[in-house]
Amino acid sequence: AGVPAAAPAPPPARHLFSDPAEVEALRRNLLAWYDRCKRDLPWRALVSPALLPAVWVSEIMLQQTQVATVIDYYTRWMQKWPTLQALAQASLEEVNELWAGLGYYSRGKRLQEAARKVVSELAGRMPRRAEELQKLLPGVGRYTAGAIASISYGQATGVVDGNVIRVLCRLRCIGADSSSPAVIDQLWDMANVLVDRSRPGDFNQALMELGATVCVPKSPLCGECPVKQHCQAWRRKLFGQAPPVPDVEDCGVGDCPLCPPATEPWDSSLGVTNFPRKAAKKPPRAMRTATCVLERRGCHGAPEYLIVQRPSSGLLAGLWEFPSVPLAQDLQGEKEREELADHLQAWMGQPVAAKGLQFIGEVIHIFSHIHQTYVVYSLHLDGDVTLDPALSPSRWVTEDEFHASAVSTAMKKV
Repeated sequence: AGVPAAAPAPPPARHLFSDPAEVEALRRNLLAWYDRCKRDLPWRALVSPALLPAVWVSEIMLQQTQVATVIDYYTRWMQKWPTLQALAQASLEEVNELWAGLGYYSRGKRLQEAARKVVSELAGRMPRRAEELQKLLPGVGRYTAGAIASISYGQATGVVDGNVIRVLCRLRCIGADSSSPAVIDQLWDMANVLVDRSRPGDFNQALMELGATVCVPKSPLCGECPVKQHCQAWRRKLFGQAPPVPDVEDCGVGDCPLCPPATEPWDSSLGVTNFPRKAAKKPPRAMRTATCVLERRGCHGAPEYLIVQRPSSGLLAGLWEFPSVPLAQDLQGEKEREELADHLQAWMGQPVAAKGLQFIGEVIHIFSHIHQTYVVYSLHLDGDVTLDPALSPSRWVTEDEFHASAVSTAMKKV
Protein backbone atom coordinates (compact mmCIF):
# COMPACT_ATOMS: atom_id res chain seq x y z
CA ALA A 1 0.00 0.00 0.00
CA GLY A 2 1.18 3.52 -0.72
CA VAL A 3 2.14 5.93 2.03
CA PRO A 4 -0.90 8.08 2.94
CA ALA A 5 -0.54 11.76 2.11
CA ALA A 6 0.32 13.93 5.09
CA ALA A 7 -2.56 16.08 6.33
CA PRO A 8 -1.99 19.78 5.68
CA ALA A 9 -0.41 21.52 8.66
CA PRO A 10 -2.87 23.58 10.71
CA PRO A 11 -2.53 27.33 10.19
CA PRO A 12 -0.31 29.15 12.71
CA ALA A 13 -2.16 30.40 15.82
CA ARG A 14 -1.85 34.00 14.68
CA HIS A 15 -4.53 33.30 12.05
CA LEU A 16 -6.94 31.65 14.49
CA PHE A 17 -9.11 32.60 17.44
CA SER A 18 -7.68 30.15 19.95
CA ASP A 19 -8.00 32.19 23.19
CA PRO A 20 -11.49 31.73 24.74
CA ALA A 21 -11.15 34.97 26.69
CA GLU A 22 -10.48 36.92 23.48
CA VAL A 23 -13.44 35.27 21.73
CA GLU A 24 -15.69 36.20 24.65
CA ALA A 25 -14.47 39.82 24.63
CA LEU A 26 -14.91 40.12 20.86
CA ARG A 27 -18.50 38.82 21.05
CA ARG A 28 -19.33 41.21 23.89
CA ASN A 29 -17.83 44.27 22.17
CA LEU A 30 -19.39 43.53 18.80
CA LEU A 31 -22.89 42.87 20.16
CA ALA A 32 -22.82 46.00 22.35
CA TRP A 33 -21.89 48.05 19.27
CA TYR A 34 -24.63 46.39 17.19
CA ASP A 35 -27.30 47.07 19.82
CA ARG A 36 -26.25 50.72 19.79
CA CYS A 37 -25.57 51.36 16.09
CA LYS A 38 -27.49 48.86 13.91
CA ARG A 39 -29.40 50.22 10.91
CA ASP A 40 -33.18 50.16 11.00
CA LEU A 41 -33.92 47.70 8.16
CA PRO A 42 -37.43 46.34 7.47
CA TRP A 43 -36.41 42.66 7.59
CA ARG A 44 -35.04 43.14 11.12
CA ALA A 45 -38.49 43.80 12.56
CA LEU A 46 -39.91 40.97 14.66
CA VAL A 47 -42.00 38.71 12.42
CA SER A 48 -44.44 35.92 13.15
CA PRO A 49 -43.30 32.32 12.51
CA ALA A 50 -46.42 31.95 10.34
CA LEU A 51 -45.02 34.44 7.83
CA LEU A 52 -42.53 33.91 5.03
CA PRO A 53 -39.08 34.09 6.75
CA ALA A 54 -38.06 37.72 6.20
CA VAL A 55 -34.35 36.96 6.34
CA TRP A 56 -34.69 34.42 3.51
CA VAL A 57 -36.31 36.94 1.14
CA SER A 58 -33.97 39.77 2.14
CA GLU A 59 -30.78 37.68 1.91
CA ILE A 60 -31.68 36.36 -1.56
CA MET A 61 -32.43 39.95 -2.71
CA LEU A 62 -29.22 41.27 -1.12
CA GLN A 63 -27.01 38.90 -3.12
CA GLN A 64 -25.07 41.20 -5.51
CA THR A 65 -27.49 44.07 -4.73
CA GLN A 66 -27.19 47.10 -2.42
CA VAL A 67 -29.37 47.54 0.68
CA ALA A 68 -30.80 50.87 -0.55
CA THR A 69 -32.09 49.19 -3.73
CA VAL A 70 -33.48 46.14 -1.93
CA ILE A 71 -35.64 47.92 0.70
CA ASP A 72 -38.43 48.91 -1.71
CA TYR A 73 -38.47 45.52 -3.49
CA TYR A 74 -38.50 43.67 -0.16
CA THR A 75 -41.39 45.75 1.19
CA ARG A 76 -43.52 45.19 -1.94
CA TRP A 77 -42.70 41.47 -1.99
CA MET A 78 -43.73 40.91 1.65
CA GLN A 79 -46.94 42.90 1.18
CA LYS A 80 -47.85 40.80 -1.86
CA TRP A 81 -46.75 37.37 -0.55
CA PRO A 82 -46.57 37.47 3.27
CA THR A 83 -46.77 33.67 3.68
CA LEU A 84 -45.16 30.62 2.10
CA GLN A 85 -48.59 29.56 0.83
CA ALA A 86 -49.17 32.92 -0.92
CA LEU A 87 -45.78 32.77 -2.64
CA ALA A 88 -46.28 29.12 -3.64
CA GLN A 89 -49.52 30.08 -5.42
CA ALA A 90 -48.01 33.00 -7.36
CA SER A 91 -47.14 32.63 -11.05
CA LEU A 92 -43.57 32.99 -12.29
CA GLU A 93 -44.76 35.90 -14.43
CA GLU A 94 -45.91 37.77 -11.29
CA VAL A 95 -42.59 37.01 -9.56
CA ASN A 96 -40.61 38.29 -12.57
CA GLU A 97 -42.75 41.44 -12.77
CA LEU A 98 -42.06 42.31 -9.13
CA TRP A 99 -38.36 41.40 -9.51
CA ALA A 100 -37.91 43.48 -12.72
CA GLY A 101 -34.91 45.79 -12.35
CA LEU A 102 -33.34 43.88 -9.45
CA GLY A 103 -31.14 41.74 -11.73
CA TYR A 104 -29.99 38.10 -11.43
CA TYR A 105 -33.55 36.98 -12.15
CA SER A 106 -33.04 33.31 -11.34
CA ARG A 107 -32.99 34.34 -7.64
CA GLY A 108 -36.71 35.20 -7.65
CA LYS A 109 -37.57 32.06 -9.60
CA ARG A 110 -35.72 29.84 -7.10
CA LEU A 111 -37.33 31.59 -4.12
CA GLN A 112 -40.72 30.70 -5.52
CA GLU A 113 -39.69 27.13 -6.40
CA ALA A 114 -38.49 26.67 -2.81
CA ALA A 115 -41.77 28.02 -1.38
CA ARG A 116 -43.69 25.54 -3.56
CA LYS A 117 -41.48 22.70 -2.35
CA VAL A 118 -42.01 23.60 1.34
CA VAL A 119 -45.79 23.75 0.84
CA SER A 120 -46.19 20.64 -1.35
CA GLU A 121 -43.43 18.31 -0.09
CA LEU A 122 -42.62 19.47 3.46
CA ALA A 123 -46.19 19.99 4.71
CA GLY A 124 -45.66 23.76 4.84
CA ARG A 125 -42.94 23.42 7.50
CA MET A 126 -39.79 25.42 6.78
CA PRO A 127 -36.59 23.47 7.60
CA ARG A 128 -34.90 25.07 10.63
CA ARG A 129 -31.32 23.83 10.55
CA ALA A 130 -28.67 25.10 8.13
CA GLU A 131 -27.81 21.60 6.84
CA GLU A 132 -31.47 20.85 5.98
CA LEU A 133 -32.11 24.26 4.47
CA GLN A 134 -29.14 23.91 2.14
CA LYS A 135 -29.99 20.32 1.20
CA LEU A 136 -33.73 20.75 0.67
CA LEU A 137 -34.35 24.23 -0.76
CA PRO A 138 -33.40 25.30 -4.31
CA GLY A 139 -31.37 28.51 -4.40
CA VAL A 140 -30.32 28.23 -0.74
CA GLY A 141 -26.55 27.89 -0.47
CA ARG A 142 -24.30 27.59 2.57
CA TYR A 143 -24.43 31.29 3.46
CA THR A 144 -28.21 31.77 3.06
CA ALA A 145 -28.86 28.56 5.02
CA GLY A 146 -26.66 29.80 7.88
CA ALA A 147 -28.36 33.20 7.88
CA ILE A 148 -31.91 31.74 7.97
CA ALA A 149 -31.01 29.11 10.61
CA SER A 150 -29.27 31.57 12.94
CA ILE A 151 -31.45 34.68 12.51
CA SER A 152 -34.90 33.07 12.16
CA TYR A 153 -34.44 29.90 14.23
CA GLY A 154 -31.59 30.58 16.67
CA GLN A 155 -29.15 27.88 15.50
CA ALA A 156 -25.61 28.67 16.68
CA THR A 157 -24.01 28.51 13.25
CA GLY A 158 -21.73 31.05 11.58
CA VAL A 159 -22.14 32.81 8.23
CA VAL A 160 -19.59 33.90 5.65
CA ASP A 161 -20.52 36.50 3.02
CA GLY A 162 -18.41 39.20 1.33
CA ASN A 163 -18.58 41.51 4.36
CA VAL A 164 -17.64 38.74 6.79
CA ILE A 165 -14.74 37.63 4.56
CA ARG A 166 -13.33 41.17 4.68
CA VAL A 167 -13.72 41.51 8.47
CA LEU A 168 -12.19 38.12 9.28
CA CYS A 169 -9.29 38.52 6.83
CA ARG A 170 -8.40 41.82 8.49
CA LEU A 171 -8.89 40.56 12.05
CA ARG A 172 -6.43 37.74 11.38
CA CYS A 173 -4.17 39.07 8.58
CA ILE A 174 -5.32 36.45 6.08
CA GLY A 175 -3.70 37.49 2.81
CA ALA A 176 -4.05 34.37 0.67
CA ASP A 177 -6.63 34.52 -2.17
CA SER A 178 -9.91 34.90 -0.25
CA SER A 179 -11.92 33.23 -3.03
CA SER A 180 -9.92 29.98 -2.85
CA PRO A 181 -11.74 26.96 -1.37
CA ALA A 182 -9.05 26.40 1.30
CA VAL A 183 -9.32 29.97 2.60
CA ILE A 184 -13.14 29.95 2.44
CA ASP A 185 -13.21 26.71 4.51
CA GLN A 186 -10.89 28.30 7.07
CA LEU A 187 -13.14 31.38 7.30
CA TRP A 188 -16.22 29.17 7.86
CA ASP A 189 -14.41 27.37 10.68
CA MET A 190 -13.53 30.75 12.18
CA ALA A 191 -17.11 32.06 11.87
CA ASN A 192 -18.41 28.93 13.63
CA VAL A 193 -15.91 29.40 16.48
CA LEU A 194 -16.81 33.08 16.92
CA VAL A 195 -20.62 32.99 16.71
CA ASP A 196 -22.24 33.90 20.03
CA ARG A 197 -24.12 30.86 21.37
CA SER A 198 -26.88 32.86 23.08
CA ARG A 199 -27.49 35.42 20.30
CA PRO A 200 -26.30 33.75 17.06
CA GLY A 201 -28.60 35.70 14.72
CA ASP A 202 -27.68 39.08 16.21
CA PHE A 203 -23.99 38.19 16.23
CA ASN A 204 -24.02 37.20 12.54
CA GLN A 205 -25.92 40.36 11.61
CA ALA A 206 -23.44 42.40 13.69
CA LEU A 207 -20.47 40.90 11.84
CA MET A 208 -22.10 41.66 8.47
CA GLU A 209 -23.13 45.15 9.64
CA LEU A 210 -19.54 45.86 10.69
CA GLY A 211 -18.32 44.98 7.20
CA ALA A 212 -21.08 47.01 5.53
CA THR A 213 -20.71 50.21 7.55
CA VAL A 214 -17.26 50.35 9.26
CA CYS A 215 -14.84 47.74 7.91
CA VAL A 216 -15.62 48.79 4.33
CA PRO A 217 -13.42 47.90 1.30
CA LYS A 218 -11.78 51.32 0.91
CA SER A 219 -11.11 53.88 3.66
CA PRO A 220 -12.37 51.73 6.56
CA LEU A 221 -13.36 53.66 9.71
CA CYS A 222 -10.91 51.90 12.03
CA GLY A 223 -11.33 54.60 14.69
CA GLU A 224 -15.01 53.62 15.06
CA CYS A 225 -14.43 49.85 15.05
CA PRO A 226 -15.64 48.11 18.23
CA VAL A 227 -13.23 45.18 17.77
CA LYS A 228 -10.07 46.94 16.61
CA GLN A 229 -8.12 45.70 19.63
CA HIS A 230 -8.65 42.17 18.24
CA CYS A 231 -7.54 43.15 14.72
CA GLN A 232 -4.09 41.97 13.61
CA ALA A 233 -4.14 44.19 10.50
CA TRP A 234 -4.88 47.31 12.59
CA ARG A 235 -2.11 46.40 15.04
CA ARG A 236 0.32 45.91 12.20
CA LYS A 237 -0.63 49.26 10.69
CA LEU A 238 -0.15 50.90 14.10
CA PHE A 239 3.12 49.25 15.09
CA GLY A 240 4.75 48.69 11.71
CA GLN A 241 6.24 45.50 10.35
CA ALA A 242 6.21 42.20 12.21
CA PRO A 243 9.39 41.73 14.31
CA PRO A 244 12.44 40.63 12.27
CA VAL A 245 12.71 37.34 14.20
CA PRO A 246 9.18 35.93 14.08
CA ASP A 247 7.65 34.57 17.22
CA VAL A 248 6.95 30.86 17.06
CA GLU A 249 3.24 31.75 16.62
CA ASP A 250 3.87 34.54 14.14
CA CYS A 251 3.66 34.19 10.43
CA GLY A 252 5.05 35.62 7.26
CA VAL A 253 7.77 32.98 6.95
CA GLY A 254 7.71 29.64 5.24
CA ASP A 255 4.78 28.58 3.14
CA CYS A 256 1.82 29.48 5.36
CA PRO A 257 -1.39 28.82 3.34
CA LEU A 258 -3.07 31.93 4.77
CA CYS A 259 -0.35 34.58 4.41
CA PRO A 260 0.00 36.87 1.37
CA PRO A 261 2.20 35.32 -1.35
CA ALA A 262 5.87 36.31 -1.08
CA THR A 263 5.53 38.13 -4.42
CA GLU A 264 2.90 40.49 -2.91
CA PRO A 265 4.12 41.37 0.59
CA TRP A 266 2.47 43.79 3.05
CA ASP A 267 2.23 47.29 1.56
CA SER A 268 2.47 49.76 4.43
CA SER A 269 0.73 52.49 2.39
CA LEU A 270 -2.41 50.30 2.24
CA GLY A 271 -2.64 49.51 5.95
CA VAL A 272 -5.61 47.26 6.80
CA THR A 273 -6.78 47.35 3.16
CA ASN A 274 -3.93 44.94 2.38
CA PHE A 275 -6.62 42.41 3.26
CA PRO A 276 -8.47 40.59 1.82
CA ARG A 277 -6.59 39.62 -1.32
CA LYS A 278 -8.56 38.39 -4.32
CA ALA A 279 -7.56 36.71 -7.53
CA ALA A 280 -7.75 39.05 -10.52
CA LYS A 281 -11.25 39.06 -12.01
CA LYS A 282 -11.69 37.90 -15.56
CA PRO A 283 -12.73 40.82 -17.77
CA PRO A 284 -16.37 40.55 -18.96
CA ARG A 285 -16.79 39.24 -22.48
CA ALA A 286 -18.10 41.72 -25.06
CA MET A 287 -21.35 40.96 -26.87
CA ARG A 288 -23.42 42.86 -29.44
CA THR A 289 -27.15 42.40 -29.99
CA ALA A 290 -29.43 44.03 -32.58
CA THR A 291 -32.82 45.00 -31.12
CA CYS A 292 -35.90 46.31 -32.90
CA VAL A 293 -38.66 48.36 -31.30
CA LEU A 294 -41.67 47.44 -33.47
CA GLU A 295 -44.43 50.04 -33.14
CA ARG A 296 -48.05 50.09 -34.30
CA ARG A 297 -51.12 52.25 -33.60
CA GLY A 298 -53.31 50.59 -30.99
CA CYS A 299 -57.11 50.51 -31.21
CA HIS A 300 -57.33 53.66 -29.05
CA GLY A 301 -54.73 55.50 -31.10
CA ALA A 302 -51.92 55.10 -28.54
CA PRO A 303 -48.73 53.46 -29.82
CA GLU A 304 -48.15 49.81 -28.93
CA TYR A 305 -44.86 47.92 -28.93
CA LEU A 306 -44.12 44.24 -29.54
CA ILE A 307 -42.38 42.34 -26.76
CA VAL A 308 -41.36 38.68 -26.87
CA GLN A 309 -40.47 36.28 -24.06
CA ARG A 310 -36.95 34.96 -23.58
CA PRO A 311 -36.31 31.21 -23.10
CA SER A 312 -37.04 29.75 -19.66
CA SER A 313 -33.35 29.13 -18.90
CA GLY A 314 -30.12 31.09 -19.27
CA LEU A 315 -29.51 34.84 -18.94
CA LEU A 316 -32.67 36.87 -18.10
CA ALA A 317 -34.72 33.65 -18.26
CA GLY A 318 -38.44 34.15 -18.87
CA LEU A 319 -38.22 37.95 -19.11
CA TRP A 320 -39.74 39.98 -21.94
CA GLU A 321 -37.76 42.02 -24.45
CA PHE A 322 -38.02 43.71 -27.84
CA PRO A 323 -37.25 41.24 -30.69
CA SER A 324 -33.48 40.82 -30.63
CA VAL A 325 -30.76 38.82 -32.34
CA PRO A 326 -27.14 38.30 -31.15
CA LEU A 327 -24.54 39.62 -33.60
CA ALA A 328 -21.11 38.30 -34.51
CA GLN A 329 -18.43 40.74 -33.30
CA ASP A 330 -17.18 41.46 -36.81
CA LEU A 331 -20.65 42.38 -38.11
CA GLN A 332 -21.18 46.13 -38.62
CA GLY A 333 -23.45 48.65 -40.36
CA GLU A 334 -25.65 47.33 -43.17
CA LYS A 335 -24.82 43.70 -42.35
CA GLU A 336 -26.26 44.21 -38.84
CA ARG A 337 -29.42 45.70 -40.30
CA GLU A 338 -29.84 42.78 -42.73
CA GLU A 339 -29.34 40.22 -39.94
CA LEU A 340 -32.07 41.89 -37.87
CA ALA A 341 -34.40 42.14 -40.90
CA ASP A 342 -34.00 38.38 -41.52
CA HIS A 343 -34.78 37.68 -37.85
CA LEU A 344 -37.92 39.86 -37.93
CA GLN A 345 -39.05 38.26 -41.19
CA ALA A 346 -38.94 34.82 -39.53
CA TRP A 347 -41.08 36.26 -36.73
CA MET A 348 -43.65 37.99 -38.85
CA GLY A 349 -43.85 35.62 -41.79
CA GLN A 350 -43.64 38.51 -44.25
CA PRO A 351 -40.74 40.35 -45.92
CA VAL A 352 -39.04 43.08 -43.88
CA ALA A 353 -36.92 45.55 -45.86
CA ALA A 354 -33.61 46.17 -44.12
CA LYS A 355 -33.61 49.79 -45.31
CA GLY A 356 -36.96 50.32 -43.52
CA LEU A 357 -35.26 49.77 -40.14
CA GLN A 358 -34.37 53.14 -38.63
CA PHE A 359 -31.14 53.19 -36.61
CA ILE A 360 -31.77 54.88 -33.23
CA GLY A 361 -28.51 54.45 -31.33
CA GLU A 362 -26.58 52.09 -29.08
CA VAL A 363 -27.19 51.17 -25.43
CA ILE A 364 -24.51 49.63 -23.23
CA HIS A 365 -25.48 47.47 -20.27
CA ILE A 366 -22.98 45.69 -18.01
CA PHE A 367 -23.98 42.30 -16.64
CA SER A 368 -21.58 40.73 -14.12
CA HIS A 369 -19.77 38.72 -16.81
CA ILE A 370 -20.95 40.34 -20.08
CA HIS A 371 -20.35 43.82 -21.53
CA GLN A 372 -23.48 43.98 -23.71
CA THR A 373 -24.08 46.53 -26.48
CA TYR A 374 -27.63 46.76 -27.85
CA VAL A 375 -27.79 48.26 -31.36
CA VAL A 376 -31.29 49.75 -31.39
CA TYR A 377 -33.52 50.10 -34.48
CA SER A 378 -37.18 51.03 -34.79
CA LEU A 379 -39.83 50.02 -37.31
CA HIS A 380 -43.35 51.48 -37.62
CA LEU A 381 -45.98 49.05 -38.90
CA ASP A 382 -49.12 50.23 -40.69
CA GLY A 383 -51.25 47.08 -40.92
CA ASP A 384 -51.80 44.31 -38.40
CA VAL A 385 -49.24 41.54 -38.14
CA THR A 386 -49.93 37.87 -37.47
CA LEU A 387 -47.08 36.32 -35.53
CA ASP A 388 -46.14 32.66 -35.81
CA PRO A 389 -47.62 30.99 -32.69
CA ALA A 390 -44.94 28.28 -32.86
CA LEU A 391 -42.33 30.86 -31.86
CA SER A 392 -41.78 32.35 -28.39
CA PRO A 393 -44.77 33.97 -26.63
CA SER A 394 -45.26 37.59 -27.72
CA ARG A 395 -47.65 40.45 -27.05
CA TRP A 396 -48.35 44.07 -27.92
CA VAL A 397 -48.12 46.51 -24.99
CA THR A 398 -48.57 50.23 -24.39
CA GLU A 399 -45.71 52.14 -22.81
CA ASP A 400 -47.31 51.83 -19.34
CA GLU A 401 -47.90 48.11 -19.82
CA PHE A 402 -44.29 47.72 -20.94
CA HIS A 403 -43.01 49.27 -17.69
CA ALA A 404 -45.34 47.06 -15.62
CA SER A 405 -44.14 43.90 -17.42
CA ALA A 406 -41.26 41.64 -16.40
CA VAL A 407 -38.64 43.47 -18.46
CA SER A 408 -34.96 43.95 -17.62
CA THR A 409 -33.26 47.24 -16.83
CA ALA A 410 -31.40 46.89 -20.13
CA MET A 411 -34.70 46.84 -22.08
CA LYS A 412 -35.93 49.90 -20.17
CA LYS A 413 -32.75 51.68 -21.33
CA VAL A 414 -33.50 50.57 -24.91
